[in-house]
Amino acid sequence: MTTIHITDIEAAINHWRACAWAPDGVALAPELSALAEVYGQMVFARAEEIAPGQLPAAAMAAWLAWYETQPDTPCIAICSTSQGDDCCKGCGRSFAEVQHWLELSPADKRAVWRRITREGRALRFTRYAERAAAAG
Repeated sequence: MTTIHITDIEAAINHWRACAWAPDGVALAPELSALAEVYGQMVFARAEEIAPGQLPAAAMAAWLAWYETQPDTPCIAICSTSQGDDCCKGCGRSFAEVQHWLELSPADKRAVWRRITREGRALRFTRYAERAAAAG
């Protein structure tokens, strides 16, 4: 089952902190409030992940709006899966992930992003890190 990691909730909170102001200058903006509620519950439960279906609608909408601001694909146009590699040397995705990327849900894509970032072995994170940063 695909889950949303707490670091993605944190990133979405930080995004909304930077761009959504409370109408009265005191209360949290609605998107922040929705995400903060989930984040607080996750911290209290010491949970690192939450199933997308467990997010309240407002929190999911705020998370998806943040997600839309993120680069969609880790591709840096150096694809070795087209040459027969099981894992792309350019971005770190498996052949199946590259092949089915457009069909993956946002949570699935973020799980792949987390894994390849954690591994940090692909050219995206080593030799071509500057190129990847410029691409998004």
